[in-house]
Amino acid sequence: MPFPRLFSSAPSKPARFLEGRVGYAIGDIHGRSDLLSDLLAKLEAGAVSDQRPAGPPIAVFLGDYVDRGPDSAGVIEMLLRGRPAGFERRFLRGNHEQAMLAFLDDPVANKTWMRLGGAETLLSYGVQPPALAAPVEQDLIGAAQLLRARMSDAHHRFLLDLERYVELGDYAFVHAGVDASKPLDQQTDDTLYWTRKTFLADRRQFSHRVVHGHTPVDEPFADARRIAVDTGAYATGRLTAVRLEGESDAFLSVTRRSFAPPPV
Repeated sequence: MPFPRLFSSAPSKPARFLEGRVGYAIGDIHGRSDLLSDLLAKLEAGAVSDQRPAGPPIAVFLGDYVDRGPDSAGVIEMLLRGRPAGFERRFLRGNHEQAMLAFLDDPVANKTWMRLGGAETLLSYGVQPPALAAPVEQDLIGAAQLLRARMSDAHHRFLLDLERYVELGDYAFVHAGVDASKPLDQQTDDTLYWTRKTFLADRRQFSHRVVHGHTPVDEPFADARRIAVDTGAYATGRLTAVRLEGESDAFLSVTRRSFAPPPV
């Protein structure tokens, strides 16, 4: 029996999205609930035209809902309301959700989460962050306990249930990237959530066209090997998605110069 093909020097044919469906992949939100609200409104405005006999449009969120931006709690709450309406929805885990869960589990061992933007997430849940320079162990433990108390069970379950990757047609949706020497179902958490330079520098064609966030880009990027949609929303005020249908891809973005809380 021949071994399955994992990579080659060039793609054998253009990647196709799930047959008869329309899909969107949304980049790193990082607490920008205002940008998320704008993008969801744009997706919902086209939901009817994106319906196909094979099923509704699919929205894949690529992770990093929390940290750095001012309203991580609001981002999760918005997604829990069933938005974008009219879509099948899939939610990936990013390195920031992994770090947040690790802090909740062992705040002393995982105190570096606060420097990754966790301090802003704590504030969004009404928790005062411990001192970043030299946090006291008891303060870290207290902050984690208060965060869990202020966080609803629904928010906690959302974080726990996030997917590692999603495979749709010839596309693999991941947060950070892949190791081209391994099949999709054998990727490590470290690779899926944290890889950067190794994946970006690799020129081998993976078994799927990879759609990812994690590494901010000035402009969204697409070639035969990968599509990058993290446009640094928390810092740039620009949140980007890619629309996929058949062999086609197209980017759409929303922009705000500064944070403006979305309407409740």
